[in-house]
Amino acid sequence: MSKLKDKVEEFAEIAKGLPDNLQVVCFELLLKHHIDAAGGRPTKVAEPAPDPASGAGPLPPVQVTPPAEAGTKQEDLKPADLHLKAKKFLEKHALSIDHLNNLFFKEEGALKPLYEDLKTTRMSESQIRITLLIALRCAISTGEFEAMIEVVKQECTERKCYDGGNFGNNFNNNKSLFDFDKFARGITSVKLSELGRKELADVIQELQ
Repeated sequence: MSKLKDKVEEFAEIAKGLPDNLQVVCFELLLKHHIDAAGGRPTKVAEPAPDPASGAGPLPPVQVTPPAEAGTKQEDLKPADLHLKAKKFLEKHALSIDHLNNLFFKEEGALKPLYEDLKTTRMSESQIRITLLIALRCAISTGEFEAMIEVVKQECTERKCYDGGNFGNNFNNNKSLFDFDKFARGITSVKLSELGRKELADVIQELQ
């Protein structure tokens, strides 16, 4: 029994040298291997090649899910996630939370788009639709139908519809949808007008 206790302590010391998320798995593998071997049922454990830089011998293999696949939880929006102003917007335009869940999902508390197709091939119209949808994401959380210009530029670039030469003109040609008289350099965000919110409701329906 004392030998087993010594081994347990030895395995615990080895496991302590690993990151916290691997310690328990490593300890259990070492202990199981030792018990199986002692009982006449040796277990073959594949050993990875030692890391020359570390100078240490190989450790028992441990299956670790890569961080990118570690499973960030993706969730639907729930009524409790919606700001009161966002709820009023849905009611006014005969929309439901199901419409929103067809467009967005929640991941680690952040809203991310599900839609890939903006249902238009015109760069100017794509820019405006992106702005409307970014304003919607903001309103869901804060109640303000507002889009940051840098965020609009970033998403336009990602969707390959950013037209730097006409970016401001596209806003001015659709200024009735927003709260400015004229879009100009220095404007960092735009809010939707009442007409802009109606246009947003139409876009939501079209993207379903």
